[in-house]
Amino acid sequence: MDDIRKYVKERYAKAIKNNSSCCGSGGCCCGTAGSSDVFSMTRGNYDGAVLEKTPEHISDQSFGCGDPFTEARIQPGETVLDLGSGAGLDLFLASEAAGPSGKVIGLDMTDEMLETAAENLRGLDNVTLVKGYIEDMPLESGTVDVIISNCVINLSPDKGQVLKEAFRVLRPGGRFCVSDTVFLRPVTKRTVENLAAWSGCIAGALQEAEYAALMEEAGFSEVEVRRTKVYEVPDALAAMAFPELSAEERNEINGALASA
Repeated sequence: MDDIRKYVKERYAKAIKNNSSCCGSGGCCCGTAGSSDVFSMTRGNYDGAVLEKTPEHISDQSFGCGDPFTEARIQPGETVLDLGSGAGLDLFLASEAAGPSGKVIGLDMTDEMLETAAENLRGLDNVTLVKGYIEDMPLESGTVDVIISNCVINLSPDKGQVLKEAFRVLRPGGRFCVSDTVFLRPVTKRTVENLAAWSGCIAGALQEAEYAALMEEAGFSEVEVRRTKVYEVPDALAAMAFPELSAEERNEINGALASA
């Protein structure tokens, strides 16, 4: 587990330092605005109205693959926890929604991300940044109303433990809204490894039914999976990105991965 954490820390630290989308060479999710293939995970996830008051440099530093904030329907006065809060986009949005009487906690293990978030969120008095691991959350049980997370849990080597910890810190009746990458059908190990080499947030992706089952095992009820993007990869693009794969293997990629 320590080796995986070190790898993830180094990758995201490099990405935020370079202010890049961290595509290629074992990077995290990547893409450009307006594209619709597997390389567009971080773009176009939020409705324009949601980001209307958000500084552009904060939204540009997001490595997420969806919009857990909108799904969470955060209410004034609630305590919100963001797992793997990164540079702080969802924290910024949650801060306004929770209001002065609410509390927003960002949990991240990477110093560079925490430093960037601290700068981005300067002046937001209801936001607290905490360094720690999502498999062992430094929070008391039953103290959080809402948990959000954006393309982070798939990076954990022990996803079941993350979900158990999430259930532990939630108050009874609390809500857990997560955006993550999932496979829609089985793919070969070789295909997963090639995808992961390009986009690191795919490396630990589960099949959507397996993800839902882990949530139920952790104690969650009324678990619902909603697909938000299915990634199509034209063969010509796949051939350039994954020259090691055969035509059959490239076809396996197309439409196999989604954000949900």
